[in-house]
Amino acid sequence: MKINELETALNELKLSAFADKYQEIAALCAKEKSGYVAYLQTLVNAELEDRYQRRIKTLMRKSKLPRIKHLKDFNAQRIPGLTQGTVNELAKGDFLDRAENLLIFGNPGTGKTHLVVALVQEWCNRGRKVIFTTADELVQELLKAKRKRRWNEYIRSLNKNDALVIDDISYVASDKHETDLLFLLLASRYENKSLVITSNLPFAEWGK
Repeated sequence: MKINELETALNELKLSAFADKYQEIAALCAKEKSGYVAYLQTLVNAELEDRYQRRIKTLMRKSKLPRIKHLKDFNAQRIPGLTQGTVNELAKGDFLDRAENLLIFGNPGTGKTHLVVALVQEWCNRGRKVIFTTADELVQELLKAKRKRRWNEYIRSLNKNDALVIDDISYVASDKHETDLLFLLLASRYENKSLVITSNLPFAEWGK
């Protein structure tokens, strides 16, 4: 089989890393006098790593994060009661398997958004499907879906995600129709999928 034919066949099989690296890895294995099995294993590892990286990029793109933030730059002491150990545990995302929720309260400027953005990145890196939105943006999308009679379709699309992150829920308008739609969404995820919510208001004051 000619080189062009081989590369075409590998691409047809969706083995893009094989197609890109088989000659480079063959030369390396020849230099190191590796056998055929070692050569194949190296190619397989390259393909798996390439697919992993592409999946992470897709998850990050679909998460709709507004910016990139890192946990190493977050100061846990800025949020009372939060420890670095808790942050590290949350980053693992195990609570998502249990459909548990995460509520983050703190005064403006304490780094709540920084924290959730960094956590979303960590969860995406672990293969989780997560979507990030502000409360105001979410309410507008809910209103649009209701108006266009796409409510069920939109809710299903949101509920395909392991976590729905709602930032700044304290700024949602107090219009009853809007809050009713938000409540229906939250109820649809209850004990099914996780919610992550940040707020400047403690839970006791959400009634306002």
